[in-house]
Amino acid sequence: MTTQTALDADTPALIAFFEDLHAHPELGFQESRTSGKVVAALQAAGVEEIHTGIGGTGVVALIRGQGAGNRSIGIRADMDALPIEEASDLPYASQNPGVMHACGHDGHTTMLLGAAQHLVRTRDFDGPAVLIFQPAEEGLGGARRMIEDGLFDRFPCDEIYGIHNNPQMAPGDVAVCKGPAMAGAVFVDIRVTGHGSHAAMPQHARDALVAASGLGGQIQSILGRNVPPLETCVVSVTQIHAGTAYNVVPETATLSGTIRYFSNDVRDLVEARMDALCRGTEAAFGVSVALDFRPTFNVLVNDPALSDAYLAAAADIVGADQVTDQVPPMTGSEDFADMLEIVPGAYCTVGHTGAIPVHNPAFVLGPEILPTGAAILARIVETRLPQRG
Repeated sequence: MTTQTALDADTPALIAFFEDLHAHPELGFQESRTSGKVVAALQAAGVEEIHTGIGGTGVVALIRGQGAGNRSIGIRADMDALPIEEASDLPYASQNPGVMHACGHDGHTTMLLGAAQHLVRTRDFDGPAVLIFQPAEEGLGGARRMIEDGLFDRFPCDEIYGIHNNPQMAPGDVAVCKGPAMAGAVFVDIRVTGHGSHAAMPQHARDALVAASGLGGQIQSILGRNVPPLETCVVSVTQIHAGTAYNVVPETATLSGTIRYFSNDVRDLVEARMDALCRGTEAAFGVSVALDFRPTFNVLVNDPALSDAYLAAAADIVGADQVTDQVPPMTGSEDFADMLEIVPGAYCTVGHTGAIPVHNPAFVLGPEILPTGAAILARIVETRLPQRG
Protein backbone atom coordinates (compact mmCIF):
# COMPACT_ATOMS: atom_id res chain seq x y z
CA MET A 1 0.00 0.00 0.00
CA THR A 2 1.43 3.40 -0.97
CA THR A 3 1.65 6.31 1.45
CA GLN A 4 -1.01 8.17 -0.56
CA THR A 5 -3.40 5.20 -0.58
CA ALA A 6 -2.91 4.72 3.15
CA LEU A 7 -3.95 8.34 3.70
CA ASP A 8 -7.04 8.25 1.47
CA ALA A 9 -9.20 6.95 4.30
CA ASP A 10 -8.17 9.96 6.38
CA THR A 11 -9.33 12.49 3.78
CA PRO A 12 -12.82 13.27 5.18
CA ALA A 13 -11.41 13.85 8.66
CA LEU A 14 -8.58 15.98 7.27
CA ILE A 15 -11.04 18.13 5.32
CA ALA A 16 -13.19 18.58 8.44
CA PHE A 17 -10.13 19.60 10.46
CA PHE A 18 -9.04 22.02 7.73
CA GLU A 19 -12.50 23.62 7.47
CA ASP A 20 -12.59 24.11 11.25
CA LEU A 21 -9.18 25.85 11.18
CA HIS A 22 -10.27 27.98 8.24
CA ALA A 23 -13.40 29.09 10.06
CA HIS A 24 -11.41 30.07 13.15
CA PRO A 25 -8.23 31.82 11.92
CA GLU A 26 -5.78 33.39 14.36
CA LEU A 27 -3.02 35.94 13.81
CA GLY A 28 0.64 35.32 14.59
CA PHE A 29 1.47 34.43 18.22
CA GLN A 30 -2.29 34.29 18.93
CA GLU A 31 -2.80 30.73 17.67
CA SER A 32 -3.97 29.36 21.03
CA ARG A 33 -7.09 27.67 19.68
CA THR A 34 -5.23 26.34 16.66
CA SER A 35 -2.39 24.85 18.69
CA GLY A 36 -4.93 23.37 21.10
CA LYS A 37 -6.73 21.69 18.20
CA VAL A 38 -3.39 20.38 16.90
CA VAL A 39 -2.45 18.94 20.29
CA ALA A 40 -5.86 17.26 20.69
CA ALA A 41 -5.64 15.74 17.22
CA LEU A 42 -2.09 14.50 17.82
CA GLN A 43 -3.16 12.90 21.09
CA ALA A 44 -6.14 11.26 19.40
CA ALA A 45 -3.79 9.88 16.73
CA GLY A 46 -1.64 8.24 19.41
CA VAL A 47 1.39 10.55 19.35
CA GLU A 48 3.09 10.02 22.70
CA GLU A 49 5.52 12.94 22.86
CA ILE A 50 4.04 16.43 22.37
CA HIS A 51 5.66 19.70 23.49
CA THR A 52 3.76 23.01 23.61
CA GLY A 53 4.55 26.68 24.16
CA ILE A 54 7.69 26.64 22.01
CA GLY A 55 8.22 30.09 20.57
CA GLY A 56 4.93 31.19 22.13
CA THR A 57 2.20 29.03 20.61
CA GLY A 58 4.37 26.54 18.72
CA VAL A 59 3.93 22.77 19.04
CA VAL A 60 6.54 20.06 18.45
CA ALA A 61 5.67 16.37 18.28
CA LEU A 62 8.12 13.46 18.16
CA ILE A 63 7.19 10.18 16.48
CA ARG A 64 9.67 7.36 16.78
CA GLY A 65 9.94 4.73 14.08
CA GLN A 66 10.33 0.99 14.50
CA GLY A 67 14.11 1.21 14.29
CA ALA A 68 16.44 2.70 16.86
CA GLY A 69 18.45 4.98 14.58
CA ASN A 70 19.80 8.29 15.79
CA ARG A 71 19.20 10.37 12.66
CA SER A 72 16.10 12.58 12.76
CA ILE A 73 14.06 14.34 10.09
CA GLY A 74 12.09 17.53 10.71
CA ILE A 75 8.88 18.39 8.86
CA ARG A 76 7.31 21.79 9.44
CA ALA A 77 4.04 23.66 8.87
CA ASP A 78 2.94 27.20 9.74
CA MET A 79 -0.32 27.97 11.58
CA ASP A 80 -1.04 31.72 11.45
CA ALA A 81 -3.58 33.68 9.39
CA LEU A 82 -3.56 37.17 7.87
CA PRO A 83 -5.35 40.43 8.80
CA ILE A 84 -7.72 40.21 5.82
CA GLU A 85 -11.52 40.33 5.69
CA GLU A 86 -12.61 37.15 3.89
CA ALA A 87 -14.70 37.45 0.71
CA SER A 88 -14.76 33.82 -0.44
CA ASP A 89 -18.44 32.94 0.30
CA LEU A 90 -17.29 29.51 1.51
CA PRO A 91 -19.69 27.73 3.88
CA TYR A 92 -16.74 27.46 6.27
CA ALA A 93 -15.53 31.06 5.80
CA SER A 94 -13.81 32.90 8.62
CA GLN A 95 -15.94 33.61 11.67
CA ASN A 96 -13.32 36.06 12.99
CA PRO A 97 -13.88 39.54 11.48
CA GLY A 98 -10.81 40.92 9.74
CA VAL A 99 -8.83 37.68 9.99
CA MET A 100 -8.52 35.06 7.24
CA HIS A 101 -6.45 32.06 6.21
CA ALA A 102 -5.59 33.65 2.86
CA CYS A 103 -2.24 31.89 2.40
CA GLY A 104 -3.08 28.26 3.04
CA HIS A 105 -1.47 27.83 6.46
CA ASP A 106 -4.61 26.04 7.64
CA GLY A 107 -3.93 23.56 4.85
CA HIS A 108 -0.25 23.21 5.77
CA THR A 109 -1.16 22.49 9.40
CA THR A 110 -3.69 19.89 8.25
CA MET A 111 -1.13 18.24 5.97
CA LEU A 112 1.36 17.92 8.82
CA LEU A 113 -1.35 16.45 11.04
CA GLY A 114 -2.19 13.96 8.28
CA ALA A 115 1.48 13.01 8.03
CA ALA A 116 1.54 12.50 11.81
CA GLN A 117 -1.47 10.19 11.69
CA HIS A 118 0.16 8.07 9.00
CA LEU A 119 3.59 7.94 10.62
CA VAL A 120 2.29 6.98 14.04
CA ARG A 121 0.17 4.21 12.48
CA THR A 122 2.88 2.66 10.35
CA ARG A 123 6.18 3.70 11.99
CA ASP A 124 7.83 2.42 8.81
CA PHE A 125 11.03 4.37 9.38
CA ASP A 126 14.14 4.24 11.51
CA GLY A 127 14.67 7.02 14.04
CA PRO A 128 12.60 9.99 15.23
CA ALA A 129 10.49 12.29 13.07
CA VAL A 130 10.22 15.83 14.46
CA LEU A 131 6.94 17.53 13.54
CA ILE A 132 7.08 21.33 13.94
CA PHE A 133 3.87 23.37 14.02
CA GLN A 134 5.15 26.95 13.81
CA PRO A 135 3.38 30.17 14.76
CA ALA A 136 3.68 33.62 13.20
CA GLU A 137 5.20 33.06 9.78
CA GLU A 138 3.65 36.18 8.24
CA GLY A 139 6.44 38.64 9.03
CA LEU A 140 6.43 38.29 12.81
CA GLY A 141 9.44 36.01 13.17
CA GLY A 142 7.83 32.81 14.42
CA ALA A 143 10.66 30.60 13.15
CA ARG A 144 13.27 32.77 14.88
CA ARG A 145 11.26 32.74 18.09
CA MET A 146 11.12 28.93 18.08
CA ILE A 147 14.86 28.72 17.35
CA GLU A 148 15.64 31.17 20.15
CA ASP A 149 13.46 29.02 22.41
CA GLY A 150 15.80 26.08 21.80
CA LEU A 151 13.97 24.30 18.96
CA PHE A 152 16.99 22.55 17.48
CA ASP A 153 18.81 22.19 20.80
CA ARG A 154 15.86 20.34 22.31
CA PHE A 155 14.80 18.54 19.11
CA PRO A 156 17.87 18.06 16.89
CA CYS A 157 17.20 17.50 13.20
CA ASP A 158 19.65 16.23 10.61
CA GLU A 159 17.42 17.48 7.77
CA ILE A 160 14.24 19.57 7.61
CA TYR A 161 11.47 19.95 5.01
CA GLY A 162 8.63 22.42 4.47
CA ILE A 163 5.69 22.68 2.08
CA HIS A 164 3.44 25.39 0.61
CA ASN A 165 0.39 25.41 -1.63
CA ASN A 166 0.48 27.20 -4.99
CA PRO A 167 -2.74 28.01 -6.92
CA GLN A 168 -0.67 29.09 -9.93
CA MET A 169 0.55 25.51 -10.47
CA ALA A 170 -1.46 22.66 -11.98
CA PRO A 171 -3.24 20.56 -9.32
CA GLY A 172 -0.96 17.86 -7.99
CA ASP A 173 2.24 19.26 -9.50
CA VAL A 174 5.19 19.56 -7.11
CA ALA A 175 8.15 21.91 -7.58
CA VAL A 176 11.42 22.60 -5.78
CA CYS A 177 13.78 25.40 -6.81
CA LYS A 178 17.31 24.31 -6.00
CA GLY A 179 19.63 26.80 -4.28
CA PRO A 180 18.31 30.30 -3.52
CA ALA A 181 14.56 29.84 -3.93
CA MET A 182 12.82 32.70 -2.13
CA ALA A 183 13.95 36.24 -1.46
CA GLY A 184 15.11 37.72 1.78
CA ALA A 185 12.98 40.62 2.96
CA VAL A 186 13.48 43.89 4.81
CA PHE A 187 10.68 46.00 6.24
CA VAL A 188 11.36 49.73 6.21
CA ASP A 189 9.82 52.62 8.17
CA ILE A 190 10.99 56.20 7.68
CA ARG A 191 9.77 59.01 9.93
CA VAL A 192 10.22 62.58 8.71
CA THR A 193 9.87 65.31 11.33
CA GLY A 194 9.64 68.94 10.31
CA HIS A 195 7.78 71.95 11.67
CA GLY A 196 4.04 72.37 11.23
CA SER A 197 2.19 75.56 10.41
CA HIS A 198 -1.07 77.02 9.13
CA ALA A 199 -1.53 75.89 5.54
CA ALA A 200 -2.11 79.51 4.51
CA MET A 201 1.35 80.45 5.82
CA PRO A 202 3.65 77.64 4.68
CA GLN A 203 6.70 79.89 4.94
CA HIS A 204 6.63 79.15 8.66
CA ALA A 205 6.79 75.40 8.09
CA ARG A 206 9.39 72.76 7.40
CA ASP A 207 6.99 70.61 5.38
CA ALA A 208 7.40 66.96 6.33
CA LEU A 209 4.87 65.84 3.71
CA VAL A 210 6.70 67.47 0.81
CA ALA A 211 10.02 66.11 2.08
CA ALA A 212 8.60 62.58 2.46
CA SER A 213 6.98 62.65 -0.98
CA GLY A 214 10.27 63.59 -2.60
CA LEU A 215 12.14 60.96 -0.62
CA GLY A 216 9.69 58.25 -1.76
CA GLY A 217 10.47 59.00 -5.38
CA GLN A 218 14.22 59.13 -4.77
CA ILE A 219 14.17 55.71 -3.11
CA GLN A 220 12.92 54.19 -6.35
CA SER A 221 16.13 55.39 -8.04
CA ILE A 222 18.15 52.92 -5.94
CA LEU A 223 17.00 50.00 -8.04
CA GLY A 224 17.50 51.74 -11.37
CA ARG A 225 20.80 53.46 -10.63
CA ASN A 226 22.61 51.61 -7.83
CA VAL A 227 21.72 47.91 -7.87
CA PRO A 228 23.60 46.05 -10.65
CA PRO A 229 21.16 45.20 -13.46
CA LEU A 230 21.81 41.44 -13.27
CA GLU A 231 20.97 41.29 -9.56
CA THR A 232 17.40 40.54 -8.53
CA CYS A 233 16.02 43.13 -6.14
CA VAL A 234 12.67 44.75 -5.39
CA VAL A 235 12.36 48.17 -3.74
CA SER A 236 8.77 49.14 -2.98
CA VAL A 237 7.43 52.11 -1.02
CA THR A 238 3.96 50.93 -0.06
CA GLN A 239 2.68 53.47 2.48
CA ILE A 240 2.80 57.20 3.14
CA HIS A 241 0.94 58.78 6.05
CA ALA A 242 0.76 62.47 6.97
CA GLY A 243 -1.63 65.19 7.95
CA THR A 244 -4.90 65.51 9.87
CA ALA A 245 -6.62 68.58 8.42
CA TYR A 246 -7.10 70.62 5.24
CA ASN A 247 -5.55 73.77 6.71
CA VAL A 248 -2.53 72.36 8.56
CA VAL A 249 0.94 71.72 7.12
CA PRO A 250 1.81 68.45 8.91
CA GLU A 251 4.71 68.27 11.30
CA THR A 252 5.44 64.60 10.64
CA ALA A 253 5.13 62.11 7.80
CA THR A 254 5.98 58.42 7.59
CA LEU A 255 6.98 56.20 4.69
CA SER A 256 6.93 52.41 4.79
CA GLY A 257 7.86 49.69 2.36
CA THR A 258 9.79 46.51 1.69
CA ILE A 259 13.01 45.35 0.05
CA ARG A 260 13.35 41.87 -1.48
CA TYR A 261 16.79 40.50 -2.35
CA PHE A 262 18.84 37.37 -2.98
CA SER A 263 22.26 38.76 -2.00
CA ASN A 264 23.22 40.19 1.38
CA ASP A 265 25.62 42.54 -0.42
CA VAL A 266 22.69 43.97 -2.38
CA ARG A 267 20.67 44.32 0.82
CA ASP A 268 23.53 46.23 2.46
CA LEU A 269 23.92 48.45 -0.64
CA VAL A 270 20.22 49.35 -0.56
CA GLU A 271 20.42 50.19 3.14
CA ALA A 272 23.47 52.43 2.62
CA ARG A 273 21.88 54.26 -0.30
CA MET A 274 18.57 54.66 1.54
CA ASP A 275 20.38 56.15 4.53
CA ALA A 276 22.29 58.54 2.26
CA LEU A 277 19.03 59.72 0.67
CA CYS A 278 17.53 60.28 4.12
CA ARG A 279 20.52 62.40 5.12
CA GLY A 280 20.23 64.35 1.88
CA THR A 281 16.54 65.01 2.57
CA GLU A 282 17.46 66.38 5.99
CA ALA A 283 19.89 68.83 4.39
CA ALA A 284 17.58 69.83 1.55
CA PHE A 285 14.41 70.41 3.58
CA GLY A 286 15.66 71.27 7.07
CA VAL A 287 13.88 68.28 8.61
CA SER A 288 15.04 65.27 10.58
CA VAL A 289 14.68 61.77 9.12
CA ALA A 290 14.81 58.52 11.11
CA LEU A 291 15.33 55.29 9.14
CA ASP A 292 14.26 51.93 10.61
CA PHE A 293 15.64 49.22 8.30
CA ARG A 294 14.59 45.79 9.65
CA PRO A 295 15.80 42.58 7.99
CA THR A 296 12.84 40.25 8.57
CA PHE A 297 13.32 37.20 6.34
CA ASN A 298 16.55 35.54 5.23
CA VAL A 299 17.03 34.20 1.71
CA LEU A 300 15.54 30.70 1.55
CA VAL A 301 18.18 28.32 0.18
CA ASN A 302 17.27 24.74 -0.75
CA ASP A 303 20.07 22.19 -0.45
CA PRO A 304 20.50 20.79 -4.00
CA ALA A 305 20.98 17.15 -2.99
CA LEU A 306 18.11 17.22 -0.49
CA SER A 307 15.95 18.95 -3.09
CA ASP A 308 16.46 15.90 -5.30
CA ALA A 309 15.54 13.65 -2.40
CA TYR A 310 12.38 15.67 -1.76
CA LEU A 311 11.36 15.51 -5.42
CA ALA A 312 11.96 11.75 -5.45
CA ALA A 313 9.73 11.35 -2.40
CA ALA A 314 7.05 13.51 -4.03
CA ALA A 315 7.32 11.47 -7.24
CA ASP A 316 6.37 8.39 -5.21
CA ILE A 317 3.11 10.18 -4.41
CA VAL A 318 2.13 12.13 -7.55
CA GLY A 319 4.25 10.45 -10.23
CA ALA A 320 7.55 11.43 -11.82
CA ASP A 321 5.84 13.41 -14.58
CA GLN A 322 4.37 15.83 -12.02
CA VAL A 323 7.56 16.87 -10.21
CA THR A 324 10.12 19.41 -11.41
CA ASP A 325 13.07 21.48 -10.34
CA GLN A 326 12.74 23.75 -13.39
CA VAL A 327 11.15 26.70 -11.61
CA PRO A 328 12.62 30.18 -11.06
CA PRO A 329 13.25 31.72 -7.64
CA MET A 330 10.36 33.71 -6.14
CA THR A 331 10.59 37.26 -4.81
CA GLY A 332 8.15 36.34 -2.06
CA SER A 333 9.64 35.47 1.32
CA GLU A 334 9.23 32.69 3.88
CA ASP A 335 10.68 32.43 7.37
CA PHE A 336 11.35 28.70 6.97
CA ALA A 337 14.58 30.20 5.61
CA ASP A 338 15.70 30.74 9.22
CA MET A 339 15.40 27.01 9.90
CA LEU A 340 17.26 26.14 6.68
CA GLU A 341 20.15 28.38 7.78
CA ILE A 342 20.71 25.98 10.69
CA VAL A 343 19.57 22.62 9.32
CA PRO A 344 19.92 21.58 5.65
CA GLY A 345 16.75 20.73 3.83
CA ALA A 346 14.30 21.82 1.17
CA TYR A 347 10.96 23.52 0.62
CA CYS A 348 8.47 22.46 -2.04
CA THR A 349 5.30 23.93 -3.51
CA VAL A 350 2.24 21.91 -4.50
CA GLY A 351 -0.39 22.97 -7.03
CA HIS A 352 -4.12 22.88 -6.28
CA THR A 353 -7.49 23.94 -7.69
CA GLY A 354 -8.56 27.55 -7.32
CA ALA A 355 -7.15 30.36 -9.47
CA ILE A 356 -7.23 33.21 -6.93
CA PRO A 357 -3.71 34.06 -5.69
CA VAL A 358 -2.72 33.87 -2.05
CA HIS A 359 -3.13 36.95 0.21
CA ASN A 360 -6.37 37.76 -1.62
CA PRO A 361 -9.73 38.07 0.23
CA ALA A 362 -11.30 35.58 -2.21
CA PHE A 363 -8.52 32.96 -1.99
CA VAL A 364 -9.72 29.34 -1.81
CA LEU A 365 -7.46 26.35 -1.20
CA GLY A 366 -8.57 23.24 -3.07
CA PRO A 367 -9.00 20.54 -0.39
CA GLU A 368 -7.78 17.80 -2.74
CA ILE A 369 -4.27 18.98 -1.86
CA LEU A 370 -4.58 17.89 1.79
CA PRO A 371 -3.91 14.12 1.52
CA THR A 372 -1.34 14.76 -1.21
CA GLY A 373 0.65 17.18 0.94
CA ALA A 374 0.33 14.91 3.96
CA ALA A 375 1.61 11.95 1.94
CA ILE A 376 4.61 13.92 0.62
CA LEU A 377 5.61 14.98 4.14
CA ALA A 378 5.23 11.42 5.44
CA ARG A 379 7.10 9.98 2.47
CA ILE A 380 10.17 12.17 2.92
CA VAL A 381 10.46 10.81 6.46
CA GLU A 382 10.11 7.23 5.22
CA THR A 383 12.67 7.67 2.45
CA ARG A 384 15.24 9.63 4.47
CA LEU A 385 14.97 7.32 7.50
CA PRO A 386 14.71 3.92 5.81
CA GLN A 387 14.39 0.85 7.97
CA ARG A 388 17.65 -1.02 8.31
CA GLY A 389 17.58 -4.41 6.63
